[in-house]
Amino acid sequence: MAAPDPLAASPLPAPHAPSVTPGPSSATPDPSATPDPSATPGPSAAPAPLDLFGASVLPVAVVADPADAVPLARALVAGGLRAVEVTLRTPAALDAIRAVAAEVPDAVVGAGTVVSAPAVEDAVAAGARFLVSPGWTGGLLDAMRASGVPYLPGVSTASEVVALLERGVREMKFFPAEAAGGTAYLGALAGPLPQARFCPTGGISAASARDYLALPNVACVGGTWMLPPDAVAAQDWGRVERLAREAARLGRRGPGRHGTGRHGTGRRVP
Repeated sequence: MAAPDPLAASPLPAPHAPSVTPGPSSATPDPSATPDPSATPGPSAAPAPLDLFGASVLPVAVVADPADAVPLARALVAGGLRAVEVTLRTPAALDAIRAVAAEVPDAVVGAGTVVSAPAVEDAVAAGARFLVSPGWTGGLLDAMRASGVPYLPGVSTASEVVALLERGVREMKFFPAEAAGGTAYLGALAGPLPQARFCPTGGISAASARDYLALPNVACVGGTWMLPPDAVAAQDWGRVERLAREAARLGRRGPGRHGTGRHGTGRRVP
């Protein structure tokens, strides 16, 4: 039986409802286990964030003024990008997440640049519905897993990917994408590690996004190109909406993508 469409299960247009987010796994992974490269991707022991984005592009926002958060999120949603990652790089970030969570119900707001257990707690308390980190440690991974919300730990090497697979995590952020080897590196990982799925972020543009999305192990890309600093500074939300609409058309997911019409977690693509 096909898994239910997460969009249809929620009364809101948001593609994922917190009340049905899988909780943290209680299973203790065998540290000596080696992932089977021939295995067909299946459900991850960790919550699966890539299917809740609802599009192949994840906007990454650095918000300097909390007053910009709500109109920025509304412009992205109007353009077809409902998920937005607000990076914890500015003092305004948590207030921005709090405002979007409260005032833009159609948006799925998450926190990026999560690098500590206290940051995990603060982001979730502010209303973040997913977490993204540029890298990971055992402590940070435990904190993200215990948070009860979907998370994407960051990797940039094959060893880091294998270590996460051993811990039951199959969905990862590849960062910094361009500096770490770009499409050539990610494409090379698809052969020996087909069960890993990635959201590459870092240096990706509207022009290069298509190349990443053509890879069999890439579910989405993260980027800032739909949020030009001059447009945000000028509060030109119409321009942001137009760029978001163009980005939302990239790599439309559907039957045939990644070979099956489904992503590795078994959830039907919205």
